[in-house]
Amino acid sequence: MPGQMVRWREFVDPARFERAAADFILAAAAEAIAERGAFRIVLAGGETPRPIYERVACAHADWGRWHVYFGDERCLPPDDPGRNSVMARSAWLDRVAIPASQVHVVEAELGPEAGAQRYAAAVSGVGPFDLVLLGLGEDGHTASVFPGGPWDRMAGANPADDDMAMPPVVPVFDAPKPPPGRISLSPGRLGDARRVLFVVAGAGKRVAVARWQAGDPIPASRIRPRGGVDVFFLDSARR
Repeated sequence: MPGQMVRWREFVDPARFERAAADFILAAAAEAIAERGAFRIVLAGGETPRPIYERVACAHADWGRWHVYFGDERCLPPDDPGRNSVMARSAWLDRVAIPASQVHVVEAELGPEAGAQRYAAAVSGVGPFDLVLLGLGEDGHTASVFPGGPWDRMAGANPADDDMAMPPVVPVFDAPKPPPGRISLSPGRLGDARRVLFVVAGAGKRVAVARWQAGDPIPASRIRPRGGVDVFFLDSARR
């Protein structure tokens, strides 16, 4: 499997960063709907996407053709504010007319193993996603693909090939950030997409970005769609 191809775009102004990311999402949606009649997007969690989602929520879009999935989820009660789905609902999904049946929430309250099994059924039969949104942690993780997690234990001599052979959804029992129990799409399933966009913000991410650009094997480098990935990096401290 070929290595990861990355297209970098750096911003120093938060508003431009958020607007560019929102425009990227909306353009991908319009293209997918025009070509295939539907738009299948995987959402990222964390705080970086929140203002981007708020911008998308203000757009006029063909919401009835959107199908929403999540890259990962924390094993918390359904309405816990720490859940990615709760953030996405408050910032965006509850404000637009996407049919409830087309928002595929991870049932993480069932626990890592049972929840992963349920979400594997939800994504079964779904072809390549049209767009996968991802963030980047200070340790280089993305979604709940942490260094030293089940991905590394499952992988053999050639992680790039082994990632493709993993189950599409994997339970995480020992995440280094609370809560330890999580559910995540696997690196191979996250990379099974027509487009992948990383949205990265904050001075604390500079080291991870530098490692990524230097070719270090951080978890984010395991996401390898055939068309490459786009990274929007906001480093407002450079203004």
